[in-house]
Amino acid sequence: MVARSSEVRPSAVRHSASSGAVGRRGRGAGRIAGLGLGGAALLVLLTGCDVGAAFGGFGWPQGGITPESHRMYDLWIASCIAALAVGVFVWGLIFWCVVRYRKRGNELPVQTRYNLPMEFLYTIAPILIVSVLFYYTAIVQTDVVRTTKNPDVTVEVVAFKWNWQFNYRDGQGQDANTVASVLGTSDVIPILVLPTDRSIRFEETSRDVIHSFWVPEMLFKRDVFPGKIRNVFEVSKLDSEGAYVGRCAELCGSYHAFMNFELRVVSPEKYDQFLAAKRDGKSTQEALTAIGEDPYAKTTKPFETRRGEVNFNPDDAPAGAGN
Repeated sequence: MVARSSEVRPSAVRHSASSGAVGRRGRGAGRIAGLGLGGAALLVLLTGCDVGAAFGGFGWPQGGITPESHRMYDLWIASCIAALAVGVFVWGLIFWCVVRYRKRGNELPVQTRYNLPMEFLYTIAPILIVSVLFYYTAIVQTDVVRTTKNPDVTVEVVAFKWNWQFNYRDGQGQDANTVASVLGTSDVIPILVLPTDRSIRFEETSRDVIHSFWVPEMLFKRDVFPGKIRNVFEVSKLDSEGAYVGRCAELCGSYHAFMNFELRVVSPEKYDQFLAAKRDGKSTQEALTAIGEDPYAKTTKPFETRRGEVNFNPDDAPAGAGN
């Protein structure tokens, strides 16, 4: 038997549950609206300032000197902002669920099933985000890898263990002629001199193994392959004069870490004077001095090869003995 005082009327249960559910829905809608307003405010805050400079470019090289580098940088920063916005929204939902549905005694929280708006949100939203990122990535990538038929300057990049040779060409392809050349040695860092405001085509080849040509401020790294493969790319122009360090970005052997060069960007007039001096038989250092530039690299130093020393095994050491 059940005591009369313990009976609960169904109508009272329904009324209490209904009013409680309405209150919970109202509070939930308010929290979601607050999260949405907070995310919108965060987006306005992030897009209204130089986010890249404030956060170190989110790991991307800053100070780009080509339109292509600026486009890639902008895409990277926009992607990071979008990822942060999505992350803040998801973290907000997680913390809200932790607080809202924490255990309160032995009462089981209201269970939700077949919430079509929520299922639509977490199915369609990721597809839209990925589609937008893919669209802008495809546009920037197509623009960055575009080549033209008649660039203003053509440079053949020849990599070898462990240095660089830069050949200024009078045309495109393997049949073009070299009109001037810069060759790096163990004692002198090679300097690639290029002009501002002119389109530049790079044709890469290697004499031995795979290397990688990379100036962080100019463009992403481009592999340099041996054999008949010539990796070709272009930049529409160089924006800023100055000296920029270049590196081999592919592990190519013992002295890979020291396989550096320098990109020296000068005015078109100085570039023409430099090329004329090279054609007249002057060395790279003499040609640089003639146009008022520092004759040696300013961003990196020659490396000590120690090739004359026996670094591993003395000549008279027995086989298998280390030093």
